[in-house]
Amino acid sequence: MHTWRSRSIYAKAPLALTIGNFDGVHLGHQAMLTRLKNTADSLRLASCVMTFEPHPREFFSPDQAPARLTSLREKLVLLAKAHVDYVRVCRFNYDFAKINPEEFITRILHKELSVRWLLVGDDFRFGARRSGDFAMLQAFSTQLGFEVEKMPSIIVDGQRVSSTGVRQTLAAGNLSAANRLLGRPYSISGRVIGGDKLGKKIGFPTANIQLKLNHPPLSGIFIVEVHGAIRSSPDTKLPGVASLGIRPTIHSNGKPLLEVHLFDFNQEIYGQHLQVDFLQKLRDEEKYATIEMLIKQIEIDVAQAKDFFLTA
Repeated sequence: MHTWRSRSIYAKAPLALTIGNFDGVHLGHQAMLTRLKNTADSLRLASCVMTFEPHPREFFSPDQAPARLTSLREKLVLLAKAHVDYVRVCRFNYDFAKINPEEFITRILHKELSVRWLLVGDDFRFGARRSGDFAMLQAFSTQLGFEVEKMPSIIVDGQRVSSTGVRQTLAAGNLSAANRLLGRPYSISGRVIGGDKLGKKIGFPTANIQLKLNHPPLSGIFIVEVHGAIRSSPDTKLPGVASLGIRPTIHSNGKPLLEVHLFDFNQEIYGQHLQVDFLQKLRDEEKYATIEMLIKQIEIDVAQAKDFFLTA
């Protein structure tokens, strides 16, 4: 998969394209990617995804934007697994936000990307003030020589699959529901960085994962599986427990931190890139009066997690 990030890109050959934020790359997105890939192959076109960085709502209202499900890196990894040929990452800024829908179609889609087939979601809007819609795309498609198709919603458990729905289930701690909407376990990935080594001092060494998301969509104590800890076998999954939050017993106003304790694991993994899959929530964060009380609760968490893996 080739990623385009520069401001203006001129495709070397006609494309089949889909457009969206693709936050989380959930089952609805995956259905779009499958449709894109199948149609591109049948029409002998290269397949391309257009996405945006940052998310438009993060750009306009950073304090009110919803929690991001995936960092740009995580999103690109998931798109690569869908075997698309190209990803066009559009830098969302004031200049991009001012592009009117007619210019978006004629300059970006037609002249720069040579789009021959376009797939959009059933709620797709585009251009300045979100004034462009599917009807406008249809009106221009005949004139400019491309086909446009609308993707219907994907329904799971009676619910429309959406990034908002995934966020809501994660925030509620309902990982089984979130993972059904995603079609896989929700995960966070990042490099192992140094910490205060408190976990090692109290008998539960942890790997501190550098968070790319300033506002994670979930918090608490979780049963997890971790990829990437064993250098010689990066796809091997190791069981553990994770804490994602501000550690109220240790800090009065700390920043969110992801700490993972791997069972029966004692290797130095600083600098390695890990993927943490969240399988089940054990509890919310709590502030304990003493470190001894925290240790007792961690012992309970570890025992519950080990029982989970024994019975899974």
